[in-house]
Amino acid sequence: MKYISTRGRTLPMSFGDVLLMGLAPDGGLMLPESYPVIERATLDAWRSLSYSDLAFEIMSLFATDIDAGDLKNIIDRTYTKEIFNHEGITPIRNLYDDLLLLELSNGPTLAFKDVAMQFLGNAFEYVLQKKGERLTVIGATSGDTGSAAEYALRSKDNIEVFMMSPHGKMSAFQRAQMYSLNDDNIHNIAIKGVFDDCQDIVKTLQEDADFKARYSLGTVNSINWGRILAQIVYYFKGYFEATHSSDEQVSFCVPSGNFGNICAGHIAREMGLPIGRLIVATNENDVLNEFFNTGNYMPRQASDTYITSSPSMDISKASNFERFVYLLLDKDAELVSKFFSDVKLGKGFDVKDKLGDVQGRFGFVAGKSTHDDRLNTIKKVYADTGHLIDPHTADGVKVALDVQKEGEKIIVAETALPIKFEETMTEALGQIDLPRPAHTVGIESREQFVTVLDNDAKLVARHIQQFVSPK
Repeated sequence: MKYISTRGRTLPMSFGDVLLMGLAPDGGLMLPESYPVIERATLDAWRSLSYSDLAFEIMSLFATDIDAGDLKNIIDRTYTKEIFNHEGITPIRNLYDDLLLLELSNGPTLAFKDVAMQFLGNAFEYVLQKKGERLTVIGATSGDTGSAAEYALRSKDNIEVFMMSPHGKMSAFQRAQMYSLNDDNIHNIAIKGVFDDCQDIVKTLQEDADFKARYSLGTVNSINWGRILAQIVYYFKGYFEATHSSDEQVSFCVPSGNFGNICAGHIAREMGLPIGRLIVATNENDVLNEFFNTGNYMPRQASDTYITSSPSMDISKASNFERFVYLLLDKDAELVSKFFSDVKLGKGFDVKDKLGDVQGRFGFVAGKSTHDDRLNTIKKVYADTGHLIDPHTADGVKVALDVQKEGEKIIVAETALPIKFEETMTEALGQIDLPRPAHTVGIESREQFVTVLDNDAKLVARHIQQFVSPK
């Protein structure tokens, strides 16, 4: 399988090369030339597989340049009960009739990002060793990507990690998870701004071809194809757990800011997984909600991005959205390039004429949740079921209940464990004992290591140069 850019000006590449590169040289996102289509007989055969065996079957369709035995070894080392605290890795839990929760937060940093990032860490190390190369990972996080990446990449050979986060805008638990790591290859940078500022710095440095080459830049944000690939697996696994036959359909509701997680669900649907609808749940930063309901995509400036109680979704420019738009525009790379060049200039684009395809052919629907909504949903779910859900997952449950059709089975993708957002959980439920894994006890009181910088890509570049020698 070969990979191409959404902007059409990058030669086809192999999986191993795409895994390490982040943004394409032409500024686009890499994706397969076409998605494999899974027939009914294959779905039936996959239904009884373990998580790691299912991951191998799916990933081997995309990572065709990696030796099958080596790929199996990477996957088997990644998806273990010891790492994910559950034999099933991403089990299903019932909340209400026809409303289920896909547990994605059993990994070491208690967030869905672990499922992909643990694979990425092992895959990076393998590919770098094979190529005899090193990698400088630059990333941006609104809360969970950073810690998941750092825990997956800490002390890995030939990898340096520079993770940017918005200064003072994550929960105390999220900051502690990241900033308390003292591994030599982990470098935390708090940017005076919001997540979109951090994300813009990543893109600015990635688009500087000379700097990228001299310092071997890669990324772990959702623009990285390896992350999307790993996330596709749990849509298949969740579907199999929630159904008895491949004749059945389910819908997925996914809390979304950067469009990475639900993009994986979109690809699973394109591959033939019987997904009815893909429901995008946003918080007050509702750019994606507006797009899927009107066809108008108008990212906001950083100054107009709300700081909310579901901070991992405080994003107004969905950097992974381009992969979907590429298919929506019938793979018209020139038009995609124009649209996203306009976005970079602070403009939006309108595809109202494609809204029928968005909601029909591609099955997307969207809804919005506010602070009061998520507090009320946390209360409701706890009172009705005894289950605790975090604020982001509450956004998903709220929107799922709002749009659910009669007889529609919806799986809500869990975002994180509630302990990561203690302040909001307390506001919703009062003082309550939030369970936390033993390895996180006392994490907030540990010494923290972080460099605070102004919102300036040049300052970040200089910081990288202090720790990484040029080629």
